[in-house]
Amino acid sequence: MVPSVGSDVAPFEDWTAAARGALAFLHGHVGLDVWMLTRVAGEEQIVLVAHPRELVPAGVAVPWDQSFCRRMIVGAGPRVSTVTAATPAYANLLTGHAERVAAYVGVPLMTRDDTVFGTLCGVSRRAQPRSLARSLPVVEMTARMLSTVLALTGPDAPDDR
Repeated sequence: MVPSVGSDVAPFEDWTAAARGALAFLHGHVGLDVWMLTRVAGEEQIVLVAHPRELVPAGVAVPWDQSFCRRMIVGAGPRVSTVTAATPAYANLLTGHAERVAAYVGVPLMTRDDTVFGTLCGVSRRAQPRSLARSLPVVEMTARMLSTVLALTGPDAPDDR
């Protein structure tokens, strides 16, 4: 009989659990104030899961056309901005909720047919050192893994409210 030694690496129960685990991992290893998984639905970007949960509740929506993530997805802004006020694509978004975003990291989440489902993104109220860019491959791999789970299982209906 083989002893049970892999509970810390056992598969997640579902997509939402995988998303929560990924966000907690990024929060602990990359930093930033909050990490979110979002879905693009029509003219809105909707938060599905966030870590820490209490900072951004599930269901919060922002206009897609005023989103850092939209600018990143269309190629107008970079995936990593350590000082959003100094990044032309993001500087003019510094109104309303965005005025508290001093640093941004974002990567698309893709569906099986290569369309954008949403994003994996992290934000900070404080500017970050340029070394934050070294974490981009970890964020990109995390997004790719979550996109894979999404493509294989589809999202369940997360409800963190």
